[in-house]
Amino acid sequence: MTAAESDPKRDDYSASSIKVLKGLEGVRKRPAMYIGDTGKRGLHHILEEVVDNAIDEHLAGHCTRISITIHKNNSVTVEDNGRGIPVDIHPELKKPALEVVMTTLHAGGKFDSKSYRISGGLHGVGVSVTNALSEWMRVEVKREGRVHSQEYSKGRATGPMKTGGSTEETGTKITFRPDHEMFSETTFDYDLLSSRFEELSFLNAGLQIDMSDERTGKKDSFRHDGGIKSYVKALNKSRTPIHPEPIYFSDKKQDYELEVAMQYTDGYLKTIYSFVNGINTIEGGTHEEGWRTALTRVLNKYAGEKETLQVKGDDVREGLTAVISLRLTDPQFEGQTKTKLGNTEVKSIAAKVTYEKLSEFLEENPQVRSIIITKVLEAAKAREAARKAKELVRRKSAFSTGSLPGKLADCQVRDPDKAELFIVEGDSAGGSSKQGRDRRTQAILPLRGKVLNTEKARIDKIYENNEISAMITAIGTGINDECDPSKSRYGKILIMADSDVDGNHIVTLILTFFYRYMKPMIEQGKIYVANAPLYRVKYRGKVTYIFTDKEKDEFISQIGTSGVLIQRFKGLGEMNPEQLWETTLNPQTRRLKKITIEDAKIADDVFSTLMGSEVGPRREFIIKNSGDVKNLDI
Repeated sequence: MTAAESDPKRDDYSASSIKVLKGLEGVRKRPAMYIGDTGKRGLHHILEEVVDNAIDEHLAGHCTRISITIHKNNSVTVEDNGRGIPVDIHPELKKPALEVVMTTLHAGGKFDSKSYRISGGLHGVGVSVTNALSEWMRVEVKREGRVHSQEYSKGRATGPMKTGGSTEETGTKITFRPDHEMFSETTFDYDLLSSRFEELSFLNAGLQIDMSDERTGKKDSFRHDGGIKSYVKALNKSRTPIHPEPIYFSDKKQDYELEVAMQYTDGYLKTIYSFVNGINTIEGGTHEEGWRTALTRVLNKYAGEKETLQVKGDDVREGLTAVISLRLTDPQFEGQTKTKLGNTEVKSIAAKVTYEKLSEFLEENPQVRSIIITKVLEAAKAREAARKAKELVRRKSAFSTGSLPGKLADCQVRDPDKAELFIVEGDSAGGSSKQGRDRRTQAILPLRGKVLNTEKARIDKIYENNEISAMITAIGTGINDECDPSKSRYGKILIMADSDVDGNHIVTLILTFFYRYMKPMIEQGKIYVANAPLYRVKYRGKVTYIFTDKEKDEFISQIGTSGVLIQRFKGLGEMNPEQLWETTLNPQTRRLKKITIEDAKIADDVFSTLMGSEVGPRREFIIKNSGDVKNLDI
């Protein structure tokens, strides 16, 4: 008798134990494998997959207009005037091609270079995954003079494709509602989507993208014939460029198209966005690496003609706004969410194109070259001046508790996965937080004094600022290109501030610092905002904490106003240690918001507008948003 025969535990494992998931069942079983997560990011990703298909039609030269409508029931419609998804019978599967595309993974025209030479959704699972994760979907195709339609539920066709009336138009119209069984959140964020789709209009010159939200009445239309040059100008609208027009160059071969637009400002912060086939590669990749390498080489060459001081990467990117857009026939992304390009050959291509084209531009424009080199050399000198302060901060970042900031009340645990750091506004709130915390796992770093506006500060001033320096030292990752999240002493960094205008200002200042100088920490999901309550409500001997005015109004409408005691907190300092623990520190009851790259980018854009040197954009922002103000603290 064999070991297998004598072991009863193994008798149940047979061919019948092997489960074969049909159609799109695998997507519904493990949705995060395909869309990253089932929260806010994944929800918006399934809409972007549908829009990506329309963008691909534009890249192929067949689509000039896309419209996106969010309906009151939170379904959404995406319509384009492309060629329309094919509807003829698939020769192998004997089904209409429309049904094949919508219900089968890895089925689509993007695996055929004749149909799409360049495409964003190269994995071929996009629209079918959206279908799988939708409660229902309806697709209408205008093609070959007829209107064709089919309906689906949770990835399966609910009936055959129907062919209706005649039409002279072409295009695809997809309406779907995300399945609440699949997502923890099913409400689309209009502002987040409009930011993304305006971005796509910059990256696809001449493409018209219309948006509307039936829930609120909001509408936007985006079209930018200037392409990524217009994008750079828009990004710099709240800043002061030191040369009038963005530097633009491009190169096109059979298997790639590379575009770069860049412009220096009189500020000190870099804003660099990179894209592949319209997909925002928020983690960069080989195309961005090649551009960075060549940029440093070119400017070092010209800087060496003026002074012997060697400039480095941070020096040449100080005050630079740049957009890098690559279109590639066969991009290799890291994961379905496509956040980093991995094609090794692209690095040398991007470096070669950038070196040759940028050198040519600077030779032909000596005045612009002189302005840029002067700025780069000033940055290099400032970096050298900051070296001693930087080294001091590095030494303090050691694990020894004795060399950590004196104001830091550290936690006992040394395992970063179990430790969290609260960055707290104000002395009184810091004191209460230190008393109310769990000393074993929670560290408190109070900020005493005004947080530095990193939008307007050079690197030497960053290191000299006590509050910023304390954060850098306590966290231990380093900043800029040296930022390494694996060296973080804490698994979570939580920003805790008052729930008023001043508190929101502090949060935005700190988020801007993290976005500008510790971006990988945001990318790895380590930065949070801890929401503090606005009200303490006592009713019939029971205390309830309320976090927003809307929640307060709903609560009062349910119980009435008789016998209700309402206390409004003006700040964290008004809360005693027990209250802070109950509402903001206790992992079981607190409310946290994880900061994503999209959140930080929006906050950074708003802050650049409000605190930048240009008055016009600030006035425009205030006028546009004044109607949204509910409470004003004076």
